[in-house]
Amino acid sequence: MSKGILLIEDDKSLNRAVSLKLSKEGYEVYSAETLKEGWELYQCQDIVLIICDIGLPDGSGLDFCSKVRSIKERTTVFLFLTAMDTETDIIMGYEVGGDDYVTKPFSLAVLISKVNAMMNRYCENILSIRKSKNDSCIIKSVDIIFDKEKKFVIKGGEQLFLTANEQRLLLYFLENPMKVLSKNQLLEAVWDVDGNFVDDNTVTVNIRRLREKIEENPSKPSIIKNIRGLGYIWERKCEKL
Repeated sequence: MSKGILLIEDDKSLNRAVSLKLSKEGYEVYSAETLKEGWELYQCQDIVLIICDIGLPDGSGLDFCSKVRSIKERTTVFLFLTAMDTETDIIMGYEVGGDDYVTKPFSLAVLISKVNAMMNRYCENILSIRKSKNDSCIIKSVDIIFDKEKKFVIKGGEQLFLTANEQRLLLYFLENPMKVLSKNQLLEAVWDVDGNFVDDNTVTVNIRRLREKIEENPSKPSIIKNIRGLGYIWERKCEKL
């Protein structure tokens, strides 16, 4: 499993010190001093964790984090390392998608401990899925991983808690990607297994709830889309792990 870390820090001496320490911990470190350099590395390297300053010569690390989070096909841990230490700054860091926030000056030992903990959690989440006896029991689409055998869902490296109906609905979409599915098809596949009578409004309500948990903007869905007069489509590719 990749142990790639991208460090974006314009202070040359700090960049070298952190890079050296991370390398000694066994990580493969890619360092950059600008967001442009960082983005080029992120696109061509297998990066698991990004450590990024906020105030950089060519822009804001906050915008860089938002850009990273817009790529749904990749799951990346993001840690801010910055001198911006007000409560507002920290809140903004988390709101744009940061997983942790370390303010300068900082202890290098504490930073390494945080990195180790974040990387361990990431690896444990992925490895726990791969322990399934049957590879076909695991389906992945964008940053969502569904383990049919263990009946749990991971999104962005964290467990996603769904109701039984939401889970069955999600699984049916994942097993039928890029296909237009009518409300009747969804009703028969997801709800008739219980032998309960439901109407098509049930589909609408559960799709809305599912979107709220998986879509970046539920009011403008990009994964589960409406096809007017026909039904819904899971507009992302799926793969079996």
